[in-house]
Amino acid sequence: MLVSIDEENRQPIYLQLVRQIKEQILVGELSVGDELPSVRELGDALGISLHTARNAYQVLSEAGLLRVRLGKKARVTIPASEHSRDSLSDEYALHMRELIVDGLLQGASAEELRQILGQEIDALSARGATLGIRTN
Repeated sequence: MLVSIDEENRQPIYLQLVRQIKEQILVGELSVGDELPSVRELGDALGISLHTARNAYQVLSEAGLLRVRLGKKARVTIPASEHSRDSLSDEYALHMRELIVDGLLQGASAEELRQILGQEIDALSARGATLGIRTN
């Protein structure tokens, strides 16, 4: 697992870690069963607090992507399907709406937002992400 911190990024460090680990799972750089560094190892390697590393792992655990047990290293897992397809669609639609509103408030046009979305999908696909498959 290779993650980095962008000090220029306004996004909190723990969310930068969450995003990078999610992407690594999506593109197959991390697989089910892979161990991640301990919170202490991650904090030491990146020069961040244990609290920040723990927050990132907690978010990933709540999303069902990591199994975290006291005294053990975190492991990549497959999220359990607790939601129906409709509730997932609703959840992601709300999240996308929030991002769209933020982009429009910052002066982006609808076309610019479409272009950004297309570029990000293409970038993930180029990294090997299998788009459109469901694990459950």
